[in-house]
Amino acid sequence: MVRSLVSLCALFLAACSLPSSAAAMPPVWIVRDADSEIVIFGSMHILPPGVDWRPDALDAALAKADDLWFELPMDAASQAQVGQAAMARGYLPAGQTLTGLLGPADGARLRKTAEDLGLPMAVLQYLQPWLAEVSLANAMFMQSSASRAEGVETVIERTAPASAARRAFETPEQQIAILADTPQEAQVASLRQTLDELAEGPGAYDELVQAWAAGDIRTLETEALDPIREASPVLYRRLIVDRNTRWIETIKARMAGSGETVIVVGAGHLVGRDGLPARLRALGFKVEGP
Repeated sequence: MVRSLVSLCALFLAACSLPSSAAAMPPVWIVRDADSEIVIFGSMHILPPGVDWRPDALDAALAKADDLWFELPMDAASQAQVGQAAMARGYLPAGQTLTGLLGPADGARLRKTAEDLGLPMAVLQYLQPWLAEVSLANAMFMQSSASRAEGVETVIERTAPASAARRAFETPEQQIAILADTPQEAQVASLRQTLDELAEGPGAYDELVQAWAAGDIRTLETEALDPIREASPVLYRRLIVDRNTRWIETIKARMAGSGETVIVVGAGHLVGRDGLPARLRALGFKVEGP
């Protein structure tokens, strides 16, 4: 769940560098009708410093945007609410432990991973599986000098014209509930998958980095989405399918109006049969892009 929890694709860039070629850029999708244009960009929420990821088409769209949509509000108060909501719902009931849920073998793997990442098991042991994954992911990001401050949304929020009205698809409480309300057995299955991914080390993500930079959405789907579908279909539905279904309704309403819009959401929401571009095309919208 590392790929989807912190950001569906955030970990891809945790310790890697991108190609320097100017032609290597993440894809942009454009939805148009007679009086509306929506530019959709797939983000990495957490990045290392020094990554050149901004396509010219995105900057051109931001320069004229009437509104700018993120998954969550980007103001400081909303970002603090994410942490508060996570802490309020992130602990196991009295008498339960994370290693007890995982079993002896996977519990031992968790201990080893936590030790490698410098996380205290005395704290991790009592977290719900979903919050344990967030903690593991954040620890890996810190080791790799990656941060939310360098992530796509933070940079766009800081640099986009103030004239673009900021909007969000979800509240902090809603996003945490998506994770916290996932059945515990699905959370455990996803945590086991994440332990597998972390054991591979940062170098395992080089292919995904290259795929994102080059707009190789097929590789992103097979290497990012397929493992989540297989490890925890329930979580995949909650994190991707259900959210995209809700977001499509917002996009349809925006297309019914007029003006220039930019949408920035995790790249995992834009690829594959359940991605926003494919679903918009199925509804009859003209969508430019891969």
